Amino acid sequence: MLMTPRISLEPKLKFLRSIIIIFLSAFGLGLTILNCQEPPVASLDKAKAALKQASDAGALRYAETQYRISEGLLKKGWLEMARQKGRLAPFRNYHMADSILTLARSQALEAAIFTKNTISSLDSLARSDRDGLQQELKTWREALDGSLENFKAERYWSQADMALETSQSLISIGEFESAREAVKKGEDALAQLEDAVAEYNNDAAQKIGVWRSWVDATVNESRANASYALIIEKSSHKAYLVNGGKLLRTYNCELGYNSARQKLFSGDGATPEGMYYVTQVKYNSKFHRAILIDYPNAMDIRRFRDNKSKGIISGYARVGGLIEIHGEGGKREDWTDGCVALANKDIDHLMQYAQVGTPVTIVRKSDRWP
Repeated sequence: MLMTPRISLEPKLKFLRSIIIIFLSAFGLGLTILNCQEPPVASLDKAKAALKQASDAGALRYAETQYRISEGLLKKGWLEMARQKGRLAPFRNYHMADSILTLARSQALEAAIFTKNTISSLDSLARSDRDGLQQELKTWREALDGSLENFKAERYWSQADMALETSQSLISIGEFESAREAVKKGEDALAQLEDAVAEYNNDAAQKIGVWRSWVDATVNESRANASYALIIEKSSHKAYLVNGGKLLRTYNCELGYNSARQKLFSGDGATPEGMYYVTQVKYNSKFHRAILIDYPNAMDIRRFRDNKSKGIISGYARVGGLIEIHGEGGKREDWTDGCVALANKDIDHLMQYAQVGTPVTIVRKSDRWP
């Protein structure tokens, strides 16, 4: 009986196992090579640097939403890096972390750019507002310098000027929004100044007829009596010496430091407006020489009492007195407590003609002259 030779399978199985092991090793090595990525440290550093740049630029103030988004993405990307590091090397994948960190950097850079553009725009607007206020102040200063001293208008001008200085200081430290708010306060003050000037002009328009009649009466009295009289126009800072109804001499004069108004009470710095007479001629005076007038007269006293009863002036106020036309003028500004100041040579000239009883009429403004 023939026997079939027995073929051993062992060598073939060993060979097959070797092939499988080699294949698996090669496959594993491929996976390791494929998946063993380096963490995106460069992307992380760039995102951090961009976020710091945005913060330094002021993004937390001017682009907070974008800044917070970038900040959140940075944290998210960082956490994703940490999560991948915790996995086995063949299974790590940093693609998502890298994408998130790249987006974080992009958002931070956009926040920085937006912030810089916003600051530049605010800077330009603040400087433009400031320049506008500065020009308005200059215009008003020229107008006020050419008129009588108006306390109310000067107070508002000073408030606006202080607002201008504040805005300049705020611009210098980059507080542009606050600088614009300061300018707005200055503009509000100038609006009040305009109202004060309009109120003053309306008052003058209503009283111009009265002042004109005072001048006419003084000139007519001088003409009728062939006598001397002195007419003082506050708005032009002129004193006119009249004789026989005709102009003899014109003097420059200075007034009370609150010259734009009628005198209401003692210490208000206003030069009175009315028809007066010389009551005393002083050849020796604290202010070289002086001519005293009869302020307060009956009209002044009546006005004072009416204003007190209406509460316009304090109950403790006094009507005042000792209003003079004196020397030591020539300062080119209104500085007295209510008197009229002439240069010494002019008061010397006037003293040759003024005597007790000489009419002295003081008006704020008039368009009638001899």
